[in-house]
Amino acid sequence: MSLPILSLCTFVPLLGALAILLMPKPDSARWIAQGTTAVVFALSLVMWANFDNANPGFQMVEKLEWLGGGISYHMGVDGISMLFVVLTAGLMPFCILASWESIETRVAEYMVAFLVLETMMIGVFCALDLVLFYVLFEAGLIPMFLIIGVWGGKRRVYASFKFFLYTFVGSVLMLLAIMGMYWYAGTTDIVALLDNPNFPPQMQTWLWLAFFASFAVKMPMWPVHTWLPDAHVEAPTAGSVILAGILLKMGGYGFLRFSLPMFPVATEMFAPMVFTMSVIAIIYTSLVALAQEDMKKLIAYSSVAHMGFVTMGIFTVNHQGIEGGIFQMLSHGVVASALFLCVGVVYDRMHTREIAAYGGLVNRMPLYAACFLVFTLANVGMPGTGGFVGEFLTMLGAFAHNSWIAIFAATGVILSAAYALLLYRRVVFGALVKPSLKTIQDLTAREIALLAPLVIITIALGIYPKPVFDVTTPAVAKLISDNKAALAAHHAPKVAIVQKEAAQ
Repeated sequence: MSLPILSLCTFVPLLGALAILLMPKPDSARWIAQGTTAVVFALSLVMWANFDNANPGFQMVEKLEWLGGGISYHMGVDGISMLFVVLTAGLMPFCILASWESIETRVAEYMVAFLVLETMMIGVFCALDLVLFYVLFEAGLIPMFLIIGVWGGKRRVYASFKFFLYTFVGSVLMLLAIMGMYWYAGTTDIVALLDNPNFPPQMQTWLWLAFFASFAVKMPMWPVHTWLPDAHVEAPTAGSVILAGILLKMGGYGFLRFSLPMFPVATEMFAPMVFTMSVIAIIYTSLVALAQEDMKKLIAYSSVAHMGFVTMGIFTVNHQGIEGGIFQMLSHGVVASALFLCVGVVYDRMHTREIAAYGGLVNRMPLYAACFLVFTLANVGMPGTGGFVGEFLTMLGAFAHNSWIAIFAATGVILSAAYALLLYRRVVFGALVKPSLKTIQDLTAREIALLAPLVIITIALGIYPKPVFDVTTPAVAKLISDNKAALAAHHAPKVAIVQKEAAQ
C-alpha cells in the first residue's frame, strides 16, 4: 500500500485526543472519541483487506531512522499480529459507547485517556523494533492507571497502584534483556533478530526469564495474577473491557513474537514449568471463581483460567496448540469483553455487582437474558461459539505433546461450566422476588447496539473460523519450522557425539 496505513491506524487516535482537548465539552468529547475509534476500526479493516494471507512474513512495513545506533521507527504486521490490531480497533468503539451515560465527570479527560491507550495498544502489535515495542508497551500503563485510579470504584487508588507496580516491575527486567540483546547483536530490529536467533544457550536462559517476567504478569499467569481481580472490580466497565480484551493478550503475543522464535533453546527447557503453571491456573482460578460473590471478580478469575489454556497451547510449539492459543486470545477478547459489558448493563441500573442482589431477570429483561446466555455458553466453550474452537485446539495440541497435560486441563472445562452456569442461574433464572428488580428495564437501543454485534461475532467465530486461520496459518507454520530448525542446529553436535560413540 502507498499509504502508511500502520502509522495512520496507530496515531489517528492521538489526533482525536487533541481535538477533544481543543473542544473539551462533554458531548463533543463523546462524539469525537466515537468518530475517531470508528475511523481507526475502518482503517484496520482496510489493512485486513489488503493483507496477503499466503505471505508468512511482515507486510505493510514502514521504516524510518529514529534514535540512531540502529534503533529505528519500524512497523509491520504478520499473520500473528494482524488480527490483534483488528481486535483492538474493533473493541474501542464499544468502549466509548459503553461509557456514554455511565461516565459523567471529567468526560473529556476520560475520552483522551482511552484514545491515547488505543495508540499504545495498536503500536505494540505493529512495532518491529525492540525499543519502540518497549516504549509503547510501557506507555500503555499510564492511561490505564488513570482510567482505574480516577473513574474506578471505592478502592480504585489501591487497585490502580497494584496494577501499575506489578506490570511495571516485570517490564523493567525486559528492558535489561533488551539492552543485553542490543549489546550482543548490535541491533534492536526485531526482523533481523528473528532471522538470526543466534544467542548462546546460557544467554537465552536469562533473556527468556526476563521477558517471561514481563509477559507472565501481563497475561496474567498464576501466581502473579492477583492484580487482575482488583483491577477489574474497581475499573469502569470500559476499562474492564480493555483489560480483558486487549491488555492481557499482549503477554501471549509477546511469547509468540519473542520467546519462541528468539530463545528456542530456553523455550524448550522451560516449557514444563509453563505447562505446570498453566494447569494450576486453569484448575485453581476456576475453583476460586466458584467462590466469588461479585460478578466482575468471577469473570476476572475466569479470564486467568482461559489464559492458562493460551499459554499451554503456545508452549506446545505444535500447529494445533499455537493456532488454538491465538484463536483463544481473539475469541476471549470478544467474549470476556461482552461479559463485562453485560455486568455493566445491570450495574448501571442497580449500582451493585453482588450476585445475591439479582435473580429472575429473565422475567423483566428477556433480551438481556438471551445475550448473556450466548456469552456464558461461549465462555464455557460450547460448540458453535468462538470459545469452543480455541479451547479444543489448545487441548488437542497439548494432547499431542503430553496427554497428561490435556487431561488435567480438561478439568478446567468442567469447572468453567460450573461457575459460569451457576452465575447465570443465580442472576437470570428463578422467581423475581426482590422489590428493587420489579421495575428494572430491558436493554435500551444503545445497549442493543452494544451487545448485538458481539453476539453475531461470537457465533460466527464458532461456526466459521476459517477467516482467522487463513491469516494465522502461514505465520504459525513459519514460526514452528524456524523453531525446529534452531533446535536441530543446537542439538546437532550432541547427536553427532552420540552417533560417534555408538559407532565405536
